[in-house]
Amino acid sequence: MSTSSVLYDHPGPRAKVRNTVLSVVFGVALLGLVYWIYTKFDQANQLEAWLWKPFTEPKTWTQFIVPGLWATLKAAGLGMLLSLAFGIIFAVARLSDHLWISIPAGAIVEFFRAVPLLLMIFFIFYGLPYVINGPVTAFWAVVIGLTLYNGSVLAEAFRAGIRSVPGGQAEAAYAIGMRKTQVMQLILIPQAARAMLPIIVSQLVVLLKDTALGYIVAYPELLQRGVNDLAANYGNIIPAAIVIAVIYIIINSLLTAFAGWLERRTATRRARKPRNNQAPTNATTVEPQG
Repeated sequence: MSTSSVLYDHPGPRAKVRNTVLSVVFGVALLGLVYWIYTKFDQANQLEAWLWKPFTEPKTWTQFIVPGLWATLKAAGLGMLLSLAFGIIFAVARLSDHLWISIPAGAIVEFFRAVPLLLMIFFIFYGLPYVINGPVTAFWAVVIGLTLYNGSVLAEAFRAGIRSVPGGQAEAAYAIGMRKTQVMQLILIPQAARAMLPIIVSQLVVLLKDTALGYIVAYPELLQRGVNDLAANYGNIIPAAIVIAVIYIIINSLLTAFAGWLERRTATRRARKPRNNQAPTNATTVEPQG
């Protein structure tokens, strides 16, 4: 039985008609909303050709959009790697049998999940220098803030994924002499990562978008350079916001597509393993002669 048939009941004739009517009504309403927004922008002269002309000039991209995009991808990429590492480490720590490990790890995760990311970036940039007696760059303020917040969210996702793995698998691993570290590394964490892949990807998309909060410390990310700085020079804030929004959508779509490809590839490998390891069933038997 396929997954879709288990999670979704196929509609009957009446349900199909109802779904079709609702789809048409929703589509017409959406087109009407888009047209209404278009007329409002047009009345405000925000769709004039001269407002879009800067995007046909190479210097707009080389001086504003591309540097901002690179800064966003750089902070997001490092933040993703550190967040995944933070999430795995603290998920395992929260599942530790030692209270002196699990309780502090739980307190850290809950604290950083509760603090607003904008406030965290602000404190790291302006407050942490007084603690370490040295400056903190805007880049590291953004990366550390993204790591602490999103890593705490991912820690809960990994912990839920590890707990969702049937307990018999860990018991079987212990029975053949594996240590707890080996059970986590080889059995529980890989399965938890596959089970939680949709949640992980959605959180990484959130992390990418949250780089825009770096404006609070003047980090020159995509939104800062592509909207604020660009509009300050050309006075085209609405066209600039539309272009930057399209770029964000493309990047997030590519990240989601990559995660889907990775999930399909992993599923294909799992499906091939039993066939490759299956013992031959057509072995010939040698009858005794005599």
